[in-house]
Amino acid sequence: MGDKNRYSDEELMEFKTLIRKKLEMAQEDYKMYKNSITQSDGNDISDTSPTFKVLEEGAATLSKEEAGKLAQRQLKFIQHLQAALIRIENKTYGVCRDTGKLISKERLRAVPHATLSIDAKNNGK
Repeated sequence: MGDKNRYSDEELMEFKTLIRKKLEMAQEDYKMYKNSITQSDGNDISDTSPTFKVLEEGAATLSKEEAGKLAQRQLKFIQHLQAALIRIENKTYGVCRDTGKLISKERLRAVPHATLSIDAKNNGK
């Protein structure tokens, strides 16, 4: 990467496009998780035996808890992607917050919200 201390505007636009696509997909997933928590599918168990009803309600509660955890995780991912877009606008995107060197393009393509280079991440920063 040489003496380069930031990515070019063209490179930043490439990352911006990638991040926007990931952000759009993440927001769709988040909406799906939220809907699964707040809506029932209409297949209720009101006319079945009491034993089955208890089992079904337990499974529904577990499913809602899992969906809640997934929704929280997705929201955090969305926030990281939004922060990455801000770094692009500030032209600080792709700069390791620990070393100040550029993060490899390969890493940014895999983890577009990364703020640490592989070396800094492996050193426990």
